[in-house]
Amino acid sequence: MLKYGMLLATTSLLLAGTALTASAEELHIYAWASELPQEIVDDFAKETGIAVTMDTYDSNETMMAKLSAGASGYDLVEPSQYTVQVLVKQGLLTELDHAKLPNLANLGAAFKDVSYDPGQKFSVPYIWGTTGLAYNEDCVKQPITSWKAMWDPQYEGRVYMLDNMLAAYIAGLQVNGLHAGTDKPEEIEKATQSLIEQKKILGGYNSSNFGELVASGEACIVQAWNSNVTQILDENPKVHYVIPEEGGSMWIDGFAIPKNAKNVDAAYKFIDYIMKPEVAAKAANLSKSATVVDAAKALLPKEVAENQAIYPPADKLTKVDFILDVGDAMKLYQDGWTKVKTAQ
Repeated sequence: MLKYGMLLATTSLLLAGTALTASAEELHIYAWASELPQEIVDDFAKETGIAVTMDTYDSNETMMAKLSAGASGYDLVEPSQYTVQVLVKQGLLTELDHAKLPNLANLGAAFKDVSYDPGQKFSVPYIWGTTGLAYNEDCVKQPITSWKAMWDPQYEGRVYMLDNMLAAYIAGLQVNGLHAGTDKPEEIEKATQSLIEQKKILGGYNSSNFGELVASGEACIVQAWNSNVTQILDENPKVHYVIPEEGGSMWIDGFAIPKNAKNVDAAYKFIDYIMKPEVAAKAANLSKSATVVDAAKALLPKEVAENQAIYPPADKLTKVDFILDVGDAMKLYQDGWTKVKTAQ
């Protein structure tokens, strides 16, 4: 009888534990690769008791395709600025309740009323950065200042472009003296032809480990998002990041809640958590990215806060393009990109 009683008690405890586990809050995040440190996710889970899973992507288009397909299963996504506009047009984002985001007050003044989402109606900025190029001085003997180097035949086979349509068109347009993000058919076509011509010397397209390629010397020059190479710059002084003289681009990545999210309260809790200055500072330090929380920058180590690859001087940002939704012209970019990728 005693053994039977003990068995019943043990079984009851196990069932109770199972019930507690089943009822625990969950959060499913879909974020840019390398931008949201796992340590931040783990800290949040530990502090809140919310079970968090995170998947990553290397292009806005991949993320948009999943949301457009319906039941993505994600509660929080990290779109770039033009992607927010597209997702709002498609009715795929939840309008945010700012009453659930008290730490939104920590957002830096420059990010409080962004043009692509005035008043943070659908998204909250998280980090910002630039698109430029990185090179290894072992095989690039003279400092590079222009996109033109990525068309230079002396680097044949050792030049890599981002495997990302709009990112590639930033270089393709600006090398011709044009505005990245244009909606003019003749300008998009000119950039398309330049990108097709460039293929003769390309080692390939790469949006995942281009930093490692240039660090190892397998690549001499890569088109790069600064946030993906800043850690490599610290480890390898022979690698340099440059915002090209033609302009490059600035981008802002932020968090948004998909319309079909199942764990909305948990999503709000995470956004609010990441806006705490001490958390934003830790995330910026780990990812070597520029934070949008002004109070967080003051908490960063000097080598991060004064790193010009992360926080470029104002004069380096005077010509950068800020790509917004190109509307119907997106079809022209898509058709042109197909021509580029299939060209021999």
